[in-house]
Formats: sequence, C-alpha cells, structure tokens
Amino acid sequence: AKDSGDYKTNIAATGKAIDLISKGAGGSFLQTNTAAIVRSLTINMDMSSADRDMMSSFLSQGQGLGYTPQSGQITGILKQMKDTMEAHLADITNTEEESVATFEGLVAAKEKEIAANSKAIEEKTQRLGETGVKIEELKEDLEDTSASYEEDKKFLSDLDSNCASKEAEYEVVKKTRAEETLAIAETIKILNDDDALDLF
Repeated sequence: AKDSGDYKTNIAATGKAIDLISKGAGGSFLQTNTAAIVRSLTINMDMSSADRDMMSSFLSQGQGLGYTPQSGQITGILKQMKDTMEAHLADITNTEEESVATFEGLVAAKEKEIAANSKAIEEKTQRLGETGVKIEELKEDLEDTSASYEEDKKFLSDLDSNCASKEAEYEVVKKTRAEETLAIAETIKILNDDDALDLF
C-alpha cells in the first residue's frame, strides 16, 4: 500500500509538471514542491543517461548552467516517466487486488469451515444431551429392575419356605389318611367277620 501511495504521489507530480510545462510555465514550475519530487525521480528512476542529463539540465535552470532543453523534449521524458510509473502502479494494484481476493477467499473458506464445525459441535452437543437422558432413563430402569428382582428373590425364598412347610403338612395329612384308611379297612374287616354278623 505504501508503494502504491508513493507511485500515486509521483504520477500526480509528473502529471502536474507536464501540464505546467506544456502551458509554458516551466519557470514557475521549477519553484514548486512538484519540481522537488521530479528532481528526486530523475535521480532514482531507471532511465537513459541522455534523458537523465536532459532532465537534470532542465531542472537546474537558473542555477548558472548554460544549456536549456526544449519543453517538448522534457514533456516527452516526463510522459515516459509517468507511463512507466503508471504501469508499475497497475502491476502493484493487480498484485494487491489478487492478494485481497486470495485473502477474502481464504476468509470465506475459513468462515465456511467454522460454520460447519459449529454445526457439528451443536449436533454433537445435542446427541450428548440425548445420550445423557437415555443413560438416566436406563439408570431408572435398572433401579426398578433391581427392586423388582429383590422382590422376586424374596418371593422365591418365601416360596421355598412355604413349600417346605406345605410339604411337611402334606406328609402329616398323608400319614393321617393312611392311618384312617387302615382303620377303615380294619373296621370293614371286623364288620364283615362272621362274629360281627351274629351281633346284628
């Protein structure tokens, strides 16, 4: 940006110099700040030594040097200098614009990536919440199942104990029945005995 700013300043100065010299105001031009910029450009710019000598001679007018080149030659050199700087400025501007476009493309890609990652984080957070709810439900189910299991275990234990006591009771009933059946059989036998018939 600094280079492009310098080029813009120098292009404006050469443009102003061309205008003033073309209008025949070369003498008053030499007294301006613009002339100082053009002097600096004449020293620093890449140009032929003949052009540099001609520009130096023109810019040194009134300082005791004899030869004064014609204004047409000077404006021609200044136009060449301006064209060269404009070409350099265009290159710099294109490079800057390409850099900006590349940077903006990178920013857009990163923003897209951030949006995708944010969405993924939201989805994972939601899944994490749903998984947490499922875990809590499973814990409750486990507690209910454990409680039911304990009740079933107690029932089974009671059932074993009840079965044992019922089995003992049944054995008593069976024994009593067997004794009763035996007593009835003996009674029938006695009643069927001939001696018993005599009694009736």
